[in-house]
Amino acid sequence: MTTEAQQKDSGSLSTERVQSRLRPAPAPDASVPPRAGQAPAAQMRRMAPAEFNTAMIHFYRGEVQRSNTWRNRLDTTTNWAVLTAGATLSFVFSSPSNPHFVIPINSILVAIFLIMEARRYRYYEIWSSRVRVIETGYFAQMLAPESVPTDEAWAEHLAADLITPHFTITEWEAIGRRLRRNYLWIFALLALSWNLKVYLHPLPARDFNAFIDRATVGVVPGWAVFVFGVLFNAAIAIFAIGTVRLREATGEVLPQHQFSLRPL
Repeated sequence: MTTEAQQKDSGSLSTERVQSRLRPAPAPDASVPPRAGQAPAAQMRRMAPAEFNTAMIHFYRGEVQRSNTWRNRLDTTTNWAVLTAGATLSFVFSSPSNPHFVIPINSILVAIFLIMEARRYRYYEIWSSRVRVIETGYFAQMLAPESVPTDEAWAEHLAADLITPHFTITEWEAIGRRLRRNYLWIFALLALSWNLKVYLHPLPARDFNAFIDRATVGVVPGWAVFVFGVLFNAAIAIFAIGTVRLREATGEVLPQHQFSLRPL
């Protein structure tokens, strides 16, 4: 009898322990809005701080790597332009009998390199602008004093750009930027070299008429070649000056007070 009583008591105690462990699930809080309708800034707050910081660090490193890759591609086309210009000038001035029309041909080739580099620069600005958004919206807010109000527009802008990527710079602005930074000096060097070649070889020209006669290329008269060169270089100079005010790029070239999140 004592053994049966002890078994009944132990059974009732184990049942009570199991029931105490199997607690009912808490009811969902009606005050918490659904996650689907929340803004990106509100969704990231539901993540743990460590998870969010880790994700942002990896995302930032990836975007920096992308921007560095396209930055190296910009240097590649610039090196092509410099090498071809140097090789052309070395060939033209190596002998008085070498033709001068190689320099205008090289100018056209350099213009093609400029267009290629402008296209690569537009892709570079995609990743560079994202890096700039993270720096100004995330890292800068972490280092700013607590009295500075937080800005949540950067997260929405970044999310929209990830869903639907867009170029942050126009083709005209990209060509103008690369032209003023590098190619304008190459075109100026080629133009001066052509005039110097026509004037010096084989002997210095006596007057302007002799200079124009030496500029003749086959059946093309010298005055036509000269006028084409003047118009070509004048158009380059006008284009470089006319695109100075284009400021749609959001990369690191603009400080924060001139940096704005434009709608995509």
